[in-house]
Amino acid sequence: MVDPDGLARAFVDTFGRVPRLYRAPGRVNLIGEHTDYNDGFVMPMALDRSTWVAAAPRDDRKIVVRSEAYHETVTFDLDEPHAGPTGIWTDYVRGVASILDGGELAADTTHREGATAGEACLRGADMLIASDVPIGAGLSSSAALEVAGGFALADLAGAAPDLDRLARIAQRAEHEFVGMRCGIMDQVIACRGRAGHVLRLDTRSLEAVYLPLPPSLRVVVCNTMVTHALASTEYNARRADCEAGVRALSSRFPEIRALRDATLEHLDAIAGDLAPHVRRRCRHVITENDRVVHAAAALTRRDYAGFGTLMTASHASLRDDYQVSCPELDAMAGIASALDGVFGARMTGGGFGGCAIALVEASAADDRLRATIQQRYRAIAGICPDVWISAAGDGVEMVPS
Repeated sequence: MVDPDGLARAFVDTFGRVPRLYRAPGRVNLIGEHTDYNDGFVMPMALDRSTWVAAAPRDDRKIVVRSEAYHETVTFDLDEPHAGPTGIWTDYVRGVASILDGGELAADTTHREGATAGEACLRGADMLIASDVPIGAGLSSSAALEVAGGFALADLAGAAPDLDRLARIAQRAEHEFVGMRCGIMDQVIACRGRAGHVLRLDTRSLEAVYLPLPPSLRVVVCNTMVTHALASTEYNARRADCEAGVRALSSRFPEIRALRDATLEHLDAIAGDLAPHVRRRCRHVITENDRVVHAAAALTRRDYAGFGTLMTASHASLRDDYQVSCPELDAMAGIASALDGVFGARMTGGGFGGCAIALVEASAADDRLRATIQQRYRAIAGICPDVWISAAGDGVEMVPS
């Protein structure tokens, strides 16, 4: 885990000044996978693991970013022309910085003195980044970096950006500077997470309902320790499949703007117009939206077994209809769901590796359960997984030094 005091000392050693400290959490999604870029419903939870940024302003317009994970320092100038994706980790920071600097600190926020929307806003900054969110595990370390970095840069410029706007800026950075056509869920939960709660989010309106995660429950995160090369390209391909489905649906039913608006009856009515794999993608999104609605109701009435059943159905749909699971995720979900005290388990995140999660009775979420999952997964996959019991954390913040 990141030691904030140690990070501050490392910043002083590297840059010779005392920094401000910021953090934004990673996330797991209890249910509602691949629905956010279809204007649908999701139910994420901010983790108690975060990406941390130590930062201090500079007198010029350069951003100097050092990563403790990559042992690398990269410098870019805010006055240089914006480039597209470079394929390196600093694209996340560069993207957020460039969009903020273009006047996106927000018309409805407090600009620094003398700045107006549409003009350059940011100061240069030195930044040191550390994280205890595993990279490549499907826990949204990228959104945590975007949000923490964007919040830090805005704060150093004397602005307090609206968190929903910051989430959209971070999403746009991912689209334009990273090349990942992600939805808005990861950025919103990194901004708006609340300790002890999960978030039932409407990704079209950004209407958020906080649902308490009772003390009798725990979320167990099970990292398969694998990341398959298909992840980024297939993610964009799935989004293209959904868009193809919407075009076909809207030609018959003009009120459908996104798969959020469609029903299985709509889908059946145009079954002959869709390639089989596109129909399966649409079926997953439509049924997954319905599962989120029912899962929120189950959590509210404390029907945890019912919630677990919906998690199991979600994993099956992701495996069979959306085809984003993999043998390791299937194995992990199966191992966890078979244990005493576990209500349900499923993959979380984009897929093709990363993590599965389990909803577990608090009394059963202990070292013995962790060791059993590790032993059984290692027997199947030959890898010892990282398994931990997570609490629901808060969203982005400046941390008092």
